Amino acid sequence: MKNTLKFASTMCILALMLSLLAACGSSKPATTATNGNESGTTATDAPATKEIPTLVWWLIGGQVPENFSKAVEQMNEYTAEKIGVKVDIKVASWGEWDTKINTIVNTGEPFDMMFTNNTKYSKQVTMGAFADITDLVQSEAPELYKLIPTKVWDGVKIGGKTFAVPTYKDSSLTQYWVFDDKLVQKYNIDYQNIKTMQDLDKPFHDMKAGEGKSFYPLSLIQSEGFLGLLNNYDDMTLGFHPIGVKVDDASRKVVSVFEQPEVMTDLKLLHQWYKDGIVNPDAPTKTEGDKYRAFFSAQAFPGAEAGWQITAGIDKYDMTQVFGPLYTTSTIQGSMNAISANSKYKAEALKYLELVNTDPKLRNMLAFGELGVDYKNIDGEKSVERISDTWPLAAYSQGTFFNLAVTNGAPLDQWEQVKKLNEQAASSSVLGFALDISELQTEVANCQAVYDKYRYELLTGASDPEKVIPKLLSELKNAGMDKIMQVAQEQINNYFK
Repeated sequence: MKNTLKFASTMCILALMLSLLAACGSSKPATTATNGNESGTTATDAPATKEIPTLVWWLIGGQVPENFSKAVEQMNEYTAEKIGVKVDIKVASWGEWDTKINTIVNTGEPFDMMFTNNTKYSKQVTMGAFADITDLVQSEAPELYKLIPTKVWDGVKIGGKTFAVPTYKDSSLTQYWVFDDKLVQKYNIDYQNIKTMQDLDKPFHDMKAGEGKSFYPLSLIQSEGFLGLLNNYDDMTLGFHPIGVKVDDASRKVVSVFEQPEVMTDLKLLHQWYKDGIVNPDAPTKTEGDKYRAFFSAQAFPGAEAGWQITAGIDKYDMTQVFGPLYTTSTIQGSMNAISANSKYKAEALKYLELVNTDPKLRNMLAFGELGVDYKNIDGEKSVERISDTWPLAAYSQGTFFNLAVTNGAPLDQWEQVKKLNEQAASSSVLGFALDISELQTEVANCQAVYDKYRYELLTGASDPEKVIPKLLSELKNAGMDKIMQVAQEQINNYFK
């Protein structure tokens, strides 16, 4: 009996010690929901009496550098004082973003905020992944709501409701082709008069012949292919290239994009470039882009080359505008941040995004990194000089450009020029329309699976379009493409009555 009591006493003491240790080691003290939101996802190390939530924010970018945690810590010190909110930034790399974000949404992995775009947004909303912030953004983040033009807010609505904060920047699409100036001079490239893919053929072959076998004038990765090749077709926010409406078609006819003659012509040329060694042979499997590229295609704006030059480690890039500016619903949805439907901190997330979009100091830290290590301020916070090229986060994925410093070397009125591009932008024939796929989920999923089998090789030039496209179209029709096109046409006709 004596031994039994002694054993029980010892176990009680051990249990007490373990409970104390567990309390000390916990990263999630007891908290209460704020603003009537649902039970949430995010942990905090602040005392329960004065909760400072730490929001999990998924963004897209490059490899995380050694000073990343320190830079985020400095942001958190600032935002904790300003609005009582911190963030835990998770970075999905360029190559893994597509599959990583799908996995997070499909498995219900906890998060609070997430970068999304036109290729995923409507599907994610249909799955119930994102919170409806239609009313909440106006009550909890009035300055954010006021900052973004009505046309841009309207561009992210689905079924009349808002499920994401659009990134107000070059929200209209302007496509540029970008050349290394040393090669422009060396090969006498008249880049300002190059406007079509056919115009690129001679400069590409000249560079290839002069620079050698291991040099690829057009370096591509699987997730991008040749950017801008299909710009003439509005995808109705479906994020699915094979179906679209020509942006200047007043009749708004839904077409099979890869059956259009000019698309086939461009794809055949791209395939020829691949065979000629203009395109890198690993393009269909390559997931991360090179820092230096002799040429690339990008959605951009005046002065964008200043940042690319630093990343590439060269003196000068030359840019020429080849398309746009054009507003489509998809260009507006090219960059957004959504809040998880399951987040406990919806109001706090909106307040944080409001600060990102209205506070230049936070905006610069997110875009450029750690002050004094990754960049330094010039002329207050209006201009910055980048010191390193390792900061991983993509500035376009975070918030507006219109409170962001310009990079040294870019015109000081850069963002005013971007605003002018938006103001001058033409409108797609189906601007404002977003395809409702709630009754097409099976067909869309099946068609996307088919397209995924072919798209990396097709859009990098690795496969022969004359052989692949008939097979692709046959499989797409079997997967339900005709039904998607029919429903899309009916919805467009009803929308534009």
